[in-house]
Amino acid sequence: MTIPRTMLPWLIFMIVAPLPVLAQTSPDLDLRALIREVEDQYTGKSSHALMTMQVRTEHWQRSLKMEAWSRGRERFLVRILEPAKERGVATLKNDREVWNYLPKVDRTIKIPPSMMGGAWMGSHITNNDLVKQSHIDQDYDFSLLEQTPDFWRIEGLPKPEAAVVWGKIVYQIGRADRVPQRIAYFDEDMTMVREITFDKVQTVDARRLPMRMTVQPLDKPGEQTLLEYEQIAFDVSLPENFFSLRNLKRR
Repeated sequence: MTIPRTMLPWLIFMIVAPLPVLAQTSPDLDLRALIREVEDQYTGKSSHALMTMQVRTEHWQRSLKMEAWSRGRERFLVRILEPAKERGVATLKNDREVWNYLPKVDRTIKIPPSMMGGAWMGSHITNNDLVKQSHIDQDYDFSLLEQTPDFWRIEGLPKPEAAVVWGKIVYQIGRADRVPQRIAYFDEDMTMVREITFDKVQTVDARRLPMRMTVQPLDKPGEQTLLEYEQIAFDVSLPENFFSLRNLKRR
């Protein structure tokens, strides 16, 4: 069992749309800060959310309702509310460590490095996504590939010393509201293997936010994971010991 970590709606261009402008990095555009802003969009200083996740694979489908809390980018706790048979199953992330709690056997499991690539709760999101996503702006160098009046397209290549999964990540970010539209993930051979698209953009606590993300593995076009936020609030008050193993086991 494995959880969760990035998000964008794919824009369809009309023939009459302006031609893309191959871009030089503008002196007033800090690419690393922009990527960090995108990766931090669902957390802020702290957050509390209700969300649903629908997973479709070749052989089965599942739908979950979950409650989630975060503090910054390093700590979060996610707990299943529905279906009833899985209520209380939870995941805790503290920095680069991840634990799962299974209430049926009252067991807490720390995810070892060998299982970090596994699927979180059967989805197309991995434990590595949960851990590595919060460090992307530190582990990658960024360049501006393209800009149009509507979006920036930014390439991230891993730093030589970074221990990362992806050979390249390409972001498409809307210029008007600085909201992600699409993120493409490439393997070490520079083949695109996954994309995340974002839509249902709303204003929440004075910030623009995509309320739905769709994770699509490109080698399995019939499969996908759809994660949608029903409610989310930022800068919520949480006790110091909230992100603890003891609280992970609370039902």
